[in-house]
Amino acid sequence: MWVDEQNGHKLMTERKIKRENVVIGPEGTPLTLADLPKPNTVRWVIRRKAEVVAAVRGGLLTLDGALERYGLTAEEFMSWQRSIESYGIAGLRTTRVQQYR
Repeated sequence: MWVDEQNGHKLMTERKIKRENVVIGPEGTPLTLADLPKPNTVRWVIRRKAEVVAAVRGGLLTLDGALERYGLTAEEFMSWQRSIESYGIAGLRTTRVQQYR
């Protein structure tokens, strides 16, 4: 919330509202809830993992909401997040885990 200095009113800017509904995805494009992987996703490719991490980091989903929606464990999600922080999106690749750890 922002305070209008002249009138002392609390204002919620349109920009602030939009920021909560859209985050920047791993490919640099806007990401909304509709753009996220389907809740019944079974095949977790790099892009989908990165989208879920970006959604949680950006406040589009809560951590608990993401865990419940996708049936993930906290450890699994945190490993995705650590991989991105340490090695970038390529760190999410499961076929070459030994190169990134």
